[in-house]
Amino acid sequence: MSKTPETGAGTTPHGTASGGTHGTTPGAAASGTSPGGPHDVVSGGAYDTSSGGTHGTSPVGAPGFTHIDETGAARMVDVSEKGVSLRTATATGKVLLSREAVALLRSGEVPKGDAIGTARIAGIMGAKRTPDLIPLCHPIALHGVKVELDVFDDGVEITARVKTADRTGVEMEALTSVSVAALALIDMVKAVDPAAVITDVRVEEKTGGKTGIWTRP
Repeated sequence: MSKTPETGAGTTPHGTASGGTHGTTPGAAASGTSPGGPHDVVSGGAYDTSSGGTHGTSPVGAPGFTHIDETGAARMVDVSEKGVSLRTATATGKVLLSREAVALLRSGEVPKGDAIGTARIAGIMGAKRTPDLIPLCHPIALHGVKVELDVFDDGVEITARVKTADRTGVEMEALTSVSVAALALIDMVKAVDPAAVITDVRVEEKTGGKTGIWTRP
């Protein structure tokens, strides 16, 4: 994003196209981003096996797979033997918007209503409903969800921070929170900007579990 955020503080933009157009989309799209970071470390955190082994070992399931049983069927990993620890995850994403849509967000005159407030609540709800949307995600208790939306000249940056004290991580909850907030924002402004783009949804940091602290390089 370009320039100083209109709302919120402490958010660092990640170098997206400026000028409010959608011809340039930095990075990969939300559904295709595979930075290699969080996906490499979840084996020791969110998706470990019940025996405490590595991502490549499955004492019960098919060899080499943690979420497939001996018949090849998908299964939810048993994490009951893992210890409870404080776990957090932070994810970010962007919605690229036209200058007209950005101006309406800043003035609070979006025809459909409070777009920023609606998207924020949607993000919180999305985090809580993650196990209903992601088949193998454990339904754990969330102890904190914070969603921030910062308006820039070319769109909105969304940040979700999720916290729990449980046996598995909350990266998926943070990612789902950002994604649902972005979808809700587009729903609020689509009449003004039907070309809005969701991009760069990714994990920025995770803590807790065997891997401890991981931060995007």
